[in-house]
Amino acid sequence: MFNELQAKFEEIGIIPVIVLEDAKHAHALGQALMDGGLPAAEITFRTEAAEEVIRILTHDFPDMLVGAGTVLTCEQADRAVAAGAKFIVAPGFNPTVVKHCMEKGYPVTPGVQTPGEMEQAMELGIDFVKFFPAEPAGGLPMIKAVAAPYAKLRFMPTGGINKNNVKEYLAYNKIVACGGTWMVKSDLIEAGKFDEIEALAQEASDIVKEVRA
Repeated sequence: MFNELQAKFEEIGIIPVIVLEDAKHAHALGQALMDGGLPAAEITFRTEAAEEVIRILTHDFPDMLVGAGTVLTCEQADRAVAAGAKFIVAPGFNPTVVKHCMEKGYPVTPGVQTPGEMEQAMELGIDFVKFFPAEPAGGLPMIKAVAAPYAKLRFMPTGGINKNNVKEYLAYNKIVACGGTWMVKSDLIEAGKFDEIEALAQEASDIVKEVRA
C-alpha cells in the first residue's frame, strides 16, 4: 500500500504543505491545485480547521492525494485518518506516534535530521522519511552525505524549499518528493487569490516534469 503511495508522491514531485485557518477556503484551494496540475495536499494540524479541510478535500477531489502534516500525537493521527487523510507526516521522530501509525496501518513519514534519528526510523522498518527543516539542516549536501551509509533511505525534504532551489533537490535520485509552501501562502489564500495559486502550482508542476521527464 505504501509503495503505491510513494509512487504517487514521486509522480507528483512537489507536495503543497498547507496551513488553513478557515475551512471555507478548502474547496477553492483544492480546485486551484488540481487545475494547476499539483493534485496533492499535506494539511498541517496547526489549526482547528485541519480535520474539516481534509474532509472537504477528500470528498470533493477523490483523485487528490490528501494527508495530514505536523502530526504530533497518536490522537491527531487517528483524527486525521478518520477525516480521510491517506498519509501522516510528522515534523520530528516520535517513536510512540510512529509505532502507533504502523500498528494501525497508517502510512507515516516521520521527520528526521540526524543520523541517529534515521537509524531509529530504519529500525522500525521505515525507508521514506521527511528531512526537516531541510535548508537550515544542511540541505541537499547533508542528504547526499547521509545517503551513502543509509542507502535504503529515501527523502522528502521540507523547509526552505522554493522554486529557486527545488530543481536541485528533485534531480537527486534519493529524493521522492519535496514539501513546499510557496504556492499556497496564507496571504494568497486569505485574499482569495486562487488564480495566483493555480499559476504557482502549474509552475511547480512544470518544474517536476522538466526535471523528471
